Amino acid sequence: MSFLQFSQPPTVTAETALPCRDEPVLPNPRPHTVLGTPIDGSVPEGMEEAYLALGCYWGAEKIFWELGAYTTSVGFMGGFTKNPTYMEVCTGLTGHTETVRVVFDPKKISYEEILAAYFESHDPTTLNRQGNDRGTQYRSAIFTTTPEQYETALRVRSAYQDVLVGAGKDQIVTEVNEPGADYYLAEDEHQQYLDKNPFGYNCHSRTGLPCPIAR
Repeated sequence: MSFLQFSQPPTVTAETALPCRDEPVLPNPRPHTVLGTPIDGSVPEGMEEAYLALGCYWGAEKIFWELGAYTTSVGFMGGFTKNPTYMEVCTGLTGHTETVRVVFDPKKISYEEILAAYFESHDPTTLNRQGNDRGTQYRSAIFTTTPEQYETALRVRSAYQDVLVGAGKDQIVTEVNEPGADYYLAEDEHQQYLDKNPFGYNCHSRTGLPCPIAR
């Protein structure tokens, strides 16, 4: 991730974004290399899904499979180009941000706990940047799937903002998006990257402050 650095692009619109692609870049995903579960398809009955952008998705995905998710994958959300490649997203000209999909059993781990881990695992006060990774593809964002998730994400973000303000930190810049955004899987080599490459790049800035949600 850090070896692909680009200057900050101008604001991208639907008219100026890179062209769309009709076919997905990963049409036949393999099962999760750690959990053995499908990384695509419908959500099993009784489970929920969360979409979280917190910088480089290689290390971010591992956080959530270790947290107890049913399955995880990495891809792109929040932009205009359908079915983008990783290299296209790295230009900043698709409008997408690197995103982790987390499918979880709410009886085992709550959405609030997932959000707490999310906020604690990156620095949500840095705009379009995490550590040395710079660009809109690294922006902090939550893509909700239900109205309940949307309200919960706003509440948790506000609670964490109070903690950061009390510690003299900056304002949170994390986007909280209403349901409806499309998710596009990244190529196979990016899925479960740190399982395939145990000593691979894993950069996440953190505030060092806990999110005030029951763990």
